[in-house]
Amino acid sequence: MSTENLPQSPQQPPRKPRVAVVFGGRSSEHGISVVTAGAVLKAIDRTKYDVLPIGITQDGRWALTADEPERMAITDRRTPTVAELAESTEGGVVLPVDPANREVVYSEPGSVPKALGEVDVVFPVLHGPYGEDGTLQGLLELSGVPYVGSGVLASAVGQDKEYMKRVFTSFGLKVGPYVVIRPREWEQDESAARKKIVDFAAEHGWPLFVKPARAGSSIGITKVEDLAGLDEAVAEAQRHDPKILVEAALRGREIECGVLEFEDGPRASVPAEIPPPQAHAYYDFEAKYIDSTPGIVPAPLTDEETAEVRRLAVDAFEAASCEGLVRADFFLTEDGEFVINEINTMPGFTPISMYPQMWQATGVGYPELVDRLIQAALRRSTGLR
Repeated sequence: MSTENLPQSPQQPPRKPRVAVVFGGRSSEHGISVVTAGAVLKAIDRTKYDVLPIGITQDGRWALTADEPERMAITDRRTPTVAELAESTEGGVVLPVDPANREVVYSEPGSVPKALGEVDVVFPVLHGPYGEDGTLQGLLELSGVPYVGSGVLASAVGQDKEYMKRVFTSFGLKVGPYVVIRPREWEQDESAARKKIVDFAAEHGWPLFVKPARAGSSIGITKVEDLAGLDEAVAEAQRHDPKILVEAALRGREIECGVLEFEDGPRASVPAEIPPPQAHAYYDFEAKYIDSTPGIVPAPLTDEETAEVRRLAVDAFEAASCEGLVRADFFLTEDGEFVINEINTMPGFTPISMYPQMWQATGVGYPELVDRLIQAALRRSTGLR
């Protein structure tokens, strides 16, 4: 019997890829992660993707939040929190741990768990420990869910400033002088650990920068002018991380460069310069996010200097086995040499942040930037690659 004249079943339109934007987290950078998420949610093309916002509270609960980017902004010099955006004070979101099942489930005490549908890719905009450091990336690898940004190793290296510098040095990238104080050193012999820093200062001079080894956004960092301020600076860094890093101050210009993964590999943006902030001792968290100290984009460099810093930014990306995106921060010293300070595997991503500003000046606007990162994640598989 011919089926030519029988009614045909209408074809279902292809499902749009579903993006889970995960933000907040347990680190001291919780608030700026929420701000970043608001900007990303606003920029995602809703005709192309379905979106599921998932916030992680400061105590680690995965919460379902409203898709309301306008509530995720800095107000009266205060950053928002996931707790303020969560749809419930008790409900939790659970990702699957079975690579064959990408369905996200939401449950509340006393209620039947509710399926929220499958997730095709996660866009994690967490900053600092418990999110940017490889921990979330490991969970997503176990779940078999693709995600934006670097994998477990690169994320961990990018978070730990000591091992980041060790990796860069092994690949021939120049780093500034530094010394590390591990928790056991300080706990077992505080005077010997302090002397280690004092001897470092005697060799390299004051001021020093004392910072948490595994934090970002200048949180917990102190510029120490002399011995009198050292103990207070160490205590402040240890509030954020028991392992601390002490760096010699480098005299020169602060230059940043963005790296983005394209179909043919990573490319670097035009660089930016961070001028010394007028109301701050250095480019700290408040200067970056609260007072919005403007950077100079593009940086006023020679053509040769611009080409060199772009090359070095891609070299740093490759050295740490990064994926997706990186912001690479350099000093251009007085003798004309670029010294890499650090990379950020999930840099500040608000519209006023330097990473999107540099790409805007390179010809990639914010919505296209977000789309390229999602597409790069969808092209990759999880697991060894």
